[in-house]
Amino acid sequence: MIAIPKKLLLLWLLLSTLTTVHANSAIDANPADPWEGMNRAIFTFNDIGDRYFLRPIASGYHFLLPDPVERGVSNMFSNTYEVVTIVNDLLQLKFVELGHDSSRLVINTTIGIVGVFDVASRLGFQRRQEDFGQTMAYYGMPSGPYLVLPFWGSTTVRDGIGLIPDAYAAPIIGSINHVPTRNVVYATNIVSRRAGVLDVEKLISGDRYSFIRDAYLQRREWLINDGQVVDNFGEEDFDDFDDDFDILEEDS
Repeated sequence: MIAIPKKLLLLWLLLSTLTTVHANSAIDANPADPWEGMNRAIFTFNDIGDRYFLRPIASGYHFLLPDPVERGVSNMFSNTYEVVTIVNDLLQLKFVELGHDSSRLVINTTIGIVGVFDVASRLGFQRRQEDFGQTMAYYGMPSGPYLVLPFWGSTTVRDGIGLIPDAYAAPIIGSINHVPTRNVVYATNIVSRRAGVLDVEKLISGDRYSFIRDAYLQRREWLINDGQVVDNFGEEDFDDFDDDFDILEEDS
């Protein structure tokens, strides 16, 4: 029998292990996330910022504000983004939905006192979401790879491009000319949205990055197809989770 040197045997075992790990990684890789290495690094950066800065502020905000006040602030900001939905309804030629969302905006802005009270939902005008990423999908543009943006969080190449026109469609951009005031409003909006998903974090299990990625992608598919696909994560809980914030992962 030929004696195999121990060093050669150990090297062979090491190479076999590495090959197996590489093969398993290739099998487990999500084809929608070809930039996973870069995305995980950005995710970690965002998560550290959230853990030591944004989440404590949001937790204090949630603790100090009575629930009706916190809900009113959240409703008010959501009401301003109805304009984004209406613009994209028009771009997608969804005229029935355009009437629905326009009615919702008018009702909440007037009877609901600039959106503080969500009167429209009680009257049957439930909140919908349309954005420019969905509009581009409507006209056949593929999503492109999953992407994690610094300070923002989950998106895709297509949806990331859509953030720019959506930002200019939001009334908050053009209606506040005083920069310090606008910055305060932005900051309040961010904290309000982050506080709104504090309880959602309890749903996260396993690998945090993969969970948030898969939740985001499934949620986007649900929105793009107008609810015609199965959404295991639920519409209401993940509304803020993937909208303008993914600060959760963004959080995130």
